[in-house]
Amino acid sequence: MIGPGAEIGTITGGRLAGPGWELAPPGPVDIFLEHGRILDIAPAGVLAPRGVVLDADGGFVVPGLWDHHVHVMQWSLVAQRQHLDIAESAAHAAEIMAWAPVLSDGRRVGTGFRDGLWADAPSLDLLDAATGAVPTYLINSDVHSVWMNSAAFEREAMTADETGVVREEPAFEISRRLNDVDPAVGDAAVAAMASEAASRGVVGIVDLDMAWNAAAWERRVAGGFDTLRVDFGVYPEDLERAITEGLRSGAALPGSGGLVRMGPLKIITDGSLGTRTAACSRHYTGEPGNTGVLNYPLTEVRALMTRATGAGISCAIHAIGDVANSAALDAFAATGATGTIEHAQLVAHADIPRFARLGVAASVQPEHALDDRDMTDAMWRDQTAQAYPLRALAEAGANLRLGSDAPVARLDPWAAMASAVYRTRDGREPWRPDERISADIALAASTRGGSGAPSTLAPGSVADLAVCDRNPLDADEWEMRATVVSATLLAGRLTHLA
Repeated sequence: MIGPGAEIGTITGGRLAGPGWELAPPGPVDIFLEHGRILDIAPAGVLAPRGVVLDADGGFVVPGLWDHHVHVMQWSLVAQRQHLDIAESAAHAAEIMAWAPVLSDGRRVGTGFRDGLWADAPSLDLLDAATGAVPTYLINSDVHSVWMNSAAFEREAMTADETGVVREEPAFEISRRLNDVDPAVGDAAVAAMASEAASRGVVGIVDLDMAWNAAAWERRVAGGFDTLRVDFGVYPEDLERAITEGLRSGAALPGSGGLVRMGPLKIITDGSLGTRTAACSRHYTGEPGNTGVLNYPLTEVRALMTRATGAGISCAIHAIGDVANSAALDAFAATGATGTIEHAQLVAHADIPRFARLGVAASVQPEHALDDRDMTDAMWRDQTAQAYPLRALAEAGANLRLGSDAPVARLDPWAAMASAVYRTRDGREPWRPDERISADIALAASTRGGSGAPSTLAPGSVADLAVCDRNPLDADEWEMRATVVSATLLAGRLTHLA
């Protein structure tokens, strides 16, 4: 009886689906693994199995999946926090928090509210009346704003206004404080998160936690973490420390065996749609004068990117509004930096082809398009740029990389792929269906290199693999979301077995 941790020598009776499958023999195949790579692929039963055998039982073998944008600690702690996605108004959200459990640190923490279409507005008085003296925090689904009561403002030594809402950097600081839990508690939550991700066929993530992630991952690896590959990012406040410590993008963290690697410099250049702070060329509908915000002077963004590039560190530039996306692309052009634009939710038509021309990958989260469809139609209807482009980027030659931005959306690549391919969820009509992408592009974009350099199923490829119960290349939307993964392998080692 095999289980997680077993080193697999042969996968028998599988069918291939994904980049490289067209070169394989027709019908069921056996996949032979050696030293963490695919050694050979042969028709089922032609060659004798070797080593430990995993019977795919007719399942489909796909390249191991990646989530290219995760806030690891914040996502791992979601299970301990009150879910607010059902809140229909500010009053309803406050009522939910009045009965939310008090955590061991004396706080109440809720997460996932969406106030963009509420008929009422958050206020300090409303939340105080519902929650009293217990410090209470409600984190917006987009993480760019936090609604707090007076007790929370007092605890954090911050000054409240009548709304009780903090936005952008003050909100990020609150999240950093809330995520700064005891390492034993946090690492246990991360381990549980990783196991759940592996059960969905995930072999790797890009961790963009707002913290000094090198130390956290050194500690986790030393404690035995080996479930996922991790590329971790740093933020501007830690860039010089990263350079001083010799961290370079793609370099393995010492002691991790190549499992954990330095990733990009992350710069959050603008806000978000839900908080109405994404930097746009036209005002938010119903809010004359509000075109969002740029969080950094453009000269500072270019200086940071130049510094990172000179030190061998790639860049991940958060840009949601069209003004922010244009500025980010300009900065890539001016600095010669490599990397990604994260989100790219509203892009000027003239900027679509610039992604490919500049070699900038579009790291996008398809579930956001469906989460935000009503807010987009209501608050961005006066915009002239293209909202949530996918096909346009793909057809222009951009390298797409899919992710979740967990906890903003669930860490589930099958949900991301379904939203990208079908642009619908919960039985609603497809939203902007002309921006659908094909299933093969979505699957490729869910592997380590993205759609432009996907992981392949071929001899010599790294044996990061998943075995699932259906062919994602011809599954309908409901089938894709309901995909069951029976096994996940990381360099030939089982990390999940159903």
